[in-house]
Amino acid sequence: MSIVIPPELETRLRAHAEAEGLTVEAYIERLVSPDERAEAELINLAVEGLGSGEPLKVGSDYWQEKHRQLDERLKNAGRR
Repeated sequence: MSIVIPPELETRLRAHAEAEGLTVEAYIERLVSPDERAEAELINLAVEGLGSGEPLKVGSDYWQEKHRQLDERLKNAGRR
């Protein structure tokens, strides 16, 4: 695959790759790999969540209670 990029971006890519002792291709692969791992992790977490039990009905009362619990935890953490 060929990608057309502006000359200033090419210069920056080459400089970063060279600074790390990599080819431009290897440098771009290094940039893309964390995104691919994060996407796979997100998919795994979503699938795990779907299989974790009965779904919750979430409305404004649910979020108000969560907010209250968080406020309480933060208030108690400040006392330590």
